[in-house]
Amino acid sequence: TSYGSYSGAVPNEKITWEKLDITTPKFIVESDATIVAPLIFAYVLGQ
Repeated sequence: TSYGSYSGAVPNEKITWEKLDITTPKFIVESDATIVAPLIFAYVLGQ
């Protein structure tokens, strides 16, 4: 399963590789990009 992150790794695994800091907020969104991307883009663009 890929979560859209670096090489499909979950946030806790990336901490062990020192790609993320222990204090970095961690989120996993399990959805389709065609659903989530427009919502994120609208939020970022302030629409």
